[in-house]
Amino acid sequence: MNPYDIKGPYNPNPPKPQPKKRPLELGMEQLAEVSHIIAVASGKGGVGKSTVAVNLAITLARQGYRVGLADADVYGPSIPKMTGTEGEMPDVEVYDAMGEPLPEEAEITEDCKEIMVPIEKYGVKWMSIGYFARPEQALIWRGPMACNALKQMLLQVKWGELDYLLIDLPPGTGDIHISLVHDIPLTGAVIVTTPQAVALADVEKSVNLFRNPQVDKPILGIIENMSWFTPAELPDNRYYIFGRDGGRAMAEKYGLPLLGQIPLVQSVREGGDEGVPAALKEGPVFDAMSAAVEMIRMPE
Repeated sequence: MNPYDIKGPYNPNPPKPQPKKRPLELGMEQLAEVSHIIAVASGKGGVGKSTVAVNLAITLARQGYRVGLADADVYGPSIPKMTGTEGEMPDVEVYDAMGEPLPEEAEITEDCKEIMVPIEKYGVKWMSIGYFARPEQALIWRGPMACNALKQMLLQVKWGELDYLLIDLPPGTGDIHISLVHDIPLTGAVIVTTPQAVALADVEKSVNLFRNPQVDKPILGIIENMSWFTPAELPDNRYYIFGRDGGRAMAEKYGLPLLGQIPLVQSVREGGDEGVPAALKEGPVFDAMSAAVEMIRMPE
């Protein structure tokens, strides 16, 4: 007997074949009216990269620019907390295959496209995976899933006309970074570091990522965060807790501009925790960010 002639037990309710899911098809249409896309990166966590990105975005907005920020740190999104938008949910607009808005009573089909509308506050458009997950929820994603989430945070968002779109990258130099630099038309990158040697050793990897011949994206400069501590009651005093001028030395080593040195002041921590970033008010953070904006400002 041929074993291939043996049939298995009859199943009166065989499983129905599942239709194959269509691959995520996202073009550059939503970035068509964005003039400049700038990545804010560092090779190491804990250097205040997100704090710098948020305050840089707000400083640009205060100077009259149209600004958006995409939170690409899909594993640890902090932008909702830092901007006081935690718990908000972006609206979603649905368009048909011809790109026309879908009427509310119409059925959503596979040819339709959903576009997220960013949260607007402080004159900046914000988008983050944190709007779609609970604050305590761990996002356990493999590389491809994280890269798809990043693309959605950028390419499936109704940015509209922007002078600057900042992208707050996660720490490191992994899949997400490589996907970004290959798929998104970056104008350049801003590298964030702190002065101490331990941070500089890792941040240098981020510099070398963007300078790799296979990536070859411009680095606009380096921002040194937590450069010194200034107590509120002693505004003229500086205490170099994490070392001195490490970011300046690295900028000189790689021939890059030092865009600014941001002091470690209590208002930065308080502003981040309360959702009221320090750059909204006059002070050392806004002054440092304004100096950085002057150096990275792009031609109209």
